[in-house]
Amino acid sequence: MYEPLDSKWRRYHATHCDCGQDWLTAHAIPAGFTVIPRGKSGYYGLVGPGLTEGVDETALTTNALWEAVTGQPGTQTWHEQVHITCRTPEAEAARKAANDAHYGRIRRESAKRKATAKVEPATDKQLKYLASLAERVGTERFDTEFAKAVKDTDIKPRAPRERTTTASKRLTNAAARKLISALVDA
Repeated sequence: MYEPLDSKWRRYHATHCDCGQDWLTAHAIPAGFTVIPRGKSGYYGLVGPGLTEGVDETALTTNALWEAVTGQPGTQTWHEQVHITCRTPEAEAARKAANDAHYGRIRRESAKRKATAKVEPATDKQLKYLASLAERVGTERFDTEFAKAVKDTDIKPRAPRERTTTASKRLTNAAARKLISALVDA
């Protein structure tokens, strides 16, 4: 089992122990726990004998962990559940499968929305906003950004005498978003 730790434990130790030593080297390692550094962020993993074997994990509060490390009861008056993460290969594979399922569904839905936006016509709100932007930036700037927005699509660039509102009505939802973003940044 693996227990994430951070600076809260240093503060807890400094407040309640008064030994003046680093709690990891003074208490955790002598108690039989293995301290695993987690990069340069200051977070650590604590792996210990009997930390969770035969223990109700819902009852593993900070006081219970403190008692397991120091052999003394904790004096904490507020209680916080200890977050336990099992790092066995089976648990890691299950966690990865759950993440893949969850985020895979989100990726599929996002791709579907993007594909739909490429064929859906621009909304009335987008067209109205594009009309106001076209007035503000001028037809020359509108034509330049319009050509960029419709590049690599089936939409033709604006014809020389075509009104900006008429050309905008030919845009898809995605192309309209792209054009709006370009004109707003102008």
